[in-house]
Amino acid sequence: MQTNSRLFDDLARLATGALGTAQGVKDEWENLISQRLERFMSEKGLVSREEFDAVKAMAVLLREENDVLKARLDALEKAAAPKKKPAARKTSAKSTKPDA
Repeated sequence: MQTNSRLFDDLARLATGALGTAQGVKDEWENLISQRLERFMSEKGLVSREEFDAVKAMAVLLREENDVLKARLDALEKAAAPKKKPAARKTSAKSTKPDA
């Protein structure tokens, strides 16, 4: 009975070691694939999702600010525009020459 128990203990240790090794190999593959993808993306000029979202948020803010400034400029232009004056009447000039 002692022999069977020792055999099972050895098998359990072996399985635990194998699972730990498999987990380590999995982590190494994930790191390798991640590094390759990052290198590929940087070579092709692609950006990460975080960078894209940051630039997108900045663009939205700038567009809103641009709309506010455009409305303000339109209001200033409207206020500075010269008001239309009524057309002046043309009077006929009388001749100042003496009649001969």
